[in-house]
Amino acid sequence: MAPTGPDGGRGSAMAPGKKITARIKRTLPVRGPQAPTLSELMRWYCLNTNTHGCRRIVVSRGRLRRFIWILLTLSAVGLILWQCAELLLNYYSASVSVTVQFQKLPFPAVTICNINPYKYSSMKDYLSELDKETKKALETFYGFSEGKSKVRRSAGDWNETESHFFNQIPLLKFEDFSRTATDLRSGRKRKIEGSVFHKDSSIVNSGDSNDIIGFQLCDANNSSECALYTFSSGVNAIQEWYKLHYMNIMAQIPLETKEELSYSADDLLLTCFFDGLSCDKRHFTRFHHPLHGNCYTFNSGENGTILSTSTGGSEYGLQVVLYIDEADYNPFLVTSTGAKIIVHDQDEYPFIEDIGTEIETAAATSIGMHFTRSRKLSKPYSDCTETGADIPVENLYNKSYSLQICLHSCFQKAMVESCGCAQYTQPLPAGAEYCNYKKNPNWMYCYYRLHEKFVKEQLGCQQICKDACSFKEWALTTSIAQWPSIVSEDWMLRVLSWDKGQKINKLNKTDLANLMVFYKDLNERFISENPTNTIVILLSNFGGQLGLWMSCSVVCVIEIVEVFFIDSLSIVMRRQWQKAKKWWNDRKREGSGKHQVGDVERQGHDNPVCIDEDLPTFNTALRLPLPQESHLPRTPPPNYSTLRLETAFTEQLPDTLEAGQH
Repeated sequence: MAPTGPDGGRGSAMAPGKKITARIKRTLPVRGPQAPTLSELMRWYCLNTNTHGCRRIVVSRGRLRRFIWILLTLSAVGLILWQCAELLLNYYSASVSVTVQFQKLPFPAVTICNINPYKYSSMKDYLSELDKETKKALETFYGFSEGKSKVRRSAGDWNETESHFFNQIPLLKFEDFSRTATDLRSGRKRKIEGSVFHKDSSIVNSGDSNDIIGFQLCDANNSSECALYTFSSGVNAIQEWYKLHYMNIMAQIPLETKEELSYSADDLLLTCFFDGLSCDKRHFTRFHHPLHGNCYTFNSGENGTILSTSTGGSEYGLQVVLYIDEADYNPFLVTSTGAKIIVHDQDEYPFIEDIGTEIETAAATSIGMHFTRSRKLSKPYSDCTETGADIPVENLYNKSYSLQICLHSCFQKAMVESCGCAQYTQPLPAGAEYCNYKKNPNWMYCYYRLHEKFVKEQLGCQQICKDACSFKEWALTTSIAQWPSIVSEDWMLRVLSWDKGQKINKLNKTDLANLMVFYKDLNERFISENPTNTIVILLSNFGGQLGLWMSCSVVCVIEIVEVFFIDSLSIVMRRQWQKAKKWWNDRKREGSGKHQVGDVERQGHDNPVCIDEDLPTFNTALRLPLPQESHLPRTPPPNYSTLRLETAFTEQLPDTLEAGQH
């Protein structure tokens, strides 16, 4: 039978060195690529690799922690495979995509108002006394009289009982900005006290170049508190004086009556086309503006439908012919003829008095639009507001928030709080009423003083109100052409007169205005702010620095957090818990009695010298300090009787006797 070697195989005898090697392999575990099993190979890899996730799977204690590291590692591997596959697909793809997009832009809301707010023929009953005094003032100051020569009227011709409006706010004439003024109604000179506010204008100068027209407003409760408003132009002075009384009268007329006194849709609109199709007054929505009367908004979106256009150019926008009716204009309230329009979003309030565009009569006005949407970042990047909910000012306009809405609402709120009534040109707050000097005799002086503070930013409205973060804007380009032309004027005016219902009298071209509003192109421009530094960029920069200088990855950072924060914190907390527990046990033992404390202190494991982890030796035990108030333990003397040898047998054995004899 052939001999077997140390490894169990048959063959010739192994050399001594090979026998030792085989015995070591059988005794010691084999690591690395020469590991006998796949499990050993994976364990060796995980313990020696630079891939931190695999190593943490092996060395982590506890099933939960090991499961978390397995989940993190597998997730990282999945993300790597996904990103690499995407990169490979993008690299080897040779396709080219061309996108052609035909879009429709939503058409904005277009609000149209006649510059003259109310028909003068309908308002004569309300304005007759004011107009009469205005004409008297013009005749006295400038010798103006309808149908008469330019002869100044003497002050004695005034009827004191009929000068109600001049008694309320007297008109004054100053010379060289002096404090001495002449009352133009009575002709008397008087000394003027109070703050002077110059509202200069270069339109028309009154009489001599040194003449300055103005009026004085005083506090009804304190006659020494006055404010003087001067104008270098008599036109501006008369108009400002007239508007104050006009607003006071209109504030006392009910809204329903004012809507009837203004222009209807049939009065204002003659023809309408949109996107090549005919439209009519049903496509317009009426709303009442305090300064412009009845205004009409095309494409207001109130019925839930917003019109859009798919083609640019004047032929595919809004085309309307407006009837202005210049003969029925108020001669003292407005000095220009035409209409005002504003292009705005459906959710935006049309501040036509601030940013409206005027349309001429006897002309065709073309307005081309470019649409821009803008969006700014809110805090901490800018001080804008998303919806205005964070602004402590009530929105009185029931429209989406804007800076103008906030400023007007803030001023109206301050007006109600300071003057006790609301200003006529802005919406009414809840529970308030418009100012008139029958109920509020001090409102004019209060309004001017408050408006002065508002302009100087002393009310705090400019500090409270913020810009909106997102808004839409239509940039307008206006061009004007003569309309109708001379060759087509005759037949066009006759046809429009027939459409208007005037079959006998032909319309005058100065009563008509042609308006076209359209997109110049359908390119929508979008302007947005993006943060320069985002969380992704921040993490990328951190990852780049850690990878460059420390060869760290996300898994490495998690490992650092685990070791230096979680594990370190648990160790510190465990130490503190042990100290607290020991302190509590010592306190309980102190309260149980001194005798027990002395017995416990004699034990070696409670002695402060024996804190070392190694067990005390005989020499260290001798150096242990003795507890206080205790006697030194002494070794008892030996019992010498125990040293005597006593036989266990009563008789001596025979073999011992023989040995003893020898």
